[in-house]
Amino acid sequence: MAKGRGPYVCGLDAAVDVVGGKWKPLILWALYAGGTLRFGELRRHVPGVSEKMLIQQLREMETDGIVHREVYREVPPKVEYSLTDLGQSLNRALEPLGLWGDANMERLVANQEAKAAAAVARGA
Repeated sequence: MAKGRGPYVCGLDAAVDVVGGKWKPLILWALYAGGTLRFGELRRHVPGVSEKMLIQQLREMETDGIVHREVYREVPPKVEYSLTDLGQSLNRALEPLGLWGDANMERLVANQEAKAAAAVARGA
């Protein structure tokens, strides 16, 4: 449990806890698409994420057993990240959600733009 909460109410509660937030699904996808990646490579695959946030999210995902971190004792230090079997299965579970997002992206963007325009018109 990344957030250290008590028992979950249901499976969806557990899944959302493990993959919740803006960056974790993008990290999952980057590791799925790119395979084993070094930290810098992973950061380039997740545009907009800060180094601090990426480290924090990777630590949580490692604690949850989603990501494997391999440290090579060399100079300079080399660290690689990959998905565990649990991470692979989570990524497969998220694929239908990604397909839904692809199919509805234009509608979702239009709704967000309409909401922003209405807020501007109200002077908010």
